[in-house]
Amino acid sequence: MKTLKIWMLSLMLTGLASFSFAQSGGKAEEVKIKTSAVCDMCKATIEKGLAYEKGVNKATLDVDSKVLTVSYNGQKTSLEKIRKAVNDLGYDADDTKATPRAYDRLDGCCKKDAVH
Repeated sequence: MKTLKIWMLSLMLTGLASFSFAQSGGKAEEVKIKTSAVCDMCKATIEKGLAYEKGVNKATLDVDSKVLTVSYNGQKTSLEKIRKAVNDLGYDADDTKATPRAYDRLDGCCKKDAVH
């Protein structure tokens, strides 16, 4: 009986170690994306929106340069999916255009032609 308990404990620990290793697998990648963001409200919208995207570890927008820096797990998402997520929030991402419906829902200060 004692041998069975030790074997089961060993099996559980091996399983946990394998699970931990699988969770940490995948090297983080980083990409810079030129956006059409224009204000701090845009920054909050994009950063919050990307926080919910599977595989995105961190997203930071520099409003002055309009450059979004995204750290992500390439095994869980891709650059194309990240760009699409930005487009679906109402912003251009590199040379992919914002989804018209999402762009129309942006506040006036967040639109490309807004006066700042």
